[in-house]
Amino acid sequence: MNLVRGQYLRILQNNVRNISYSCGKASNFKSALSLENLHPGSKLKLHTPTFVPDPKAKFSGYIPLDKVKITYSSSSGPGGQNVNCVNTKVDLRFHLSSATWLLEEIRTKLAEQHKNKINKEGYLIIKSELTRSQHLNLADALEKLRAMIRATLIEPPTPSPESEERKRKNLLKAARERLHEKRTRSQIKQNRRVPVDF
Repeated sequence: MNLVRGQYLRILQNNVRNISYSCGKASNFKSALSLENLHPGSKLKLHTPTFVPDPKAKFSGYIPLDKVKITYSSSSGPGGQNVNCVNTKVDLRFHLSSATWLLEEIRTKLAEQHKNKINKEGYLIIKSELTRSQHLNLADALEKLRAMIRATLIEPPTPSPESEERKRKNLLKAARERLHEKRTRSQIKQNRRVPVDF
């Protein structure tokens, strides 16, 4: 514990010396915990890599943000003044039939599987208000969309002949029980009738 404390004291002393040598110029100050000192020789320039989708993959996970419409609104539920001041709820939507960045088969399966999330104009709507952060809600909405698209690519397993036969027998049994119950109920009602003498 004392060793760690001593290291921190040395770092602080070096930082104080750096400040005093810089003659009050804060721009020359470099912390001992800066990226240059921790990882010497690393590239400090951050950049966004250009994305090239794989032509063989049906869906690579890339969603072009210029093709989707993102709106923000105030979130519901508890959150104090943050809810009143910041629009954190995310509404992500895109026109499903004209989404050329998705394959035709994915679009048709999305329309079948998520018809309750498509409005009258044909827009697929995904909402997220999971957190109190706008960026995290946007990431959550995009991940929901990715999960929906990936779910369309999963082929349903083909049932085995045994399970098909079991399903057929269960349907026959249920039909027999329903008819038996119907006959029993009919007989009970018929027995309740008062005999009519002519």
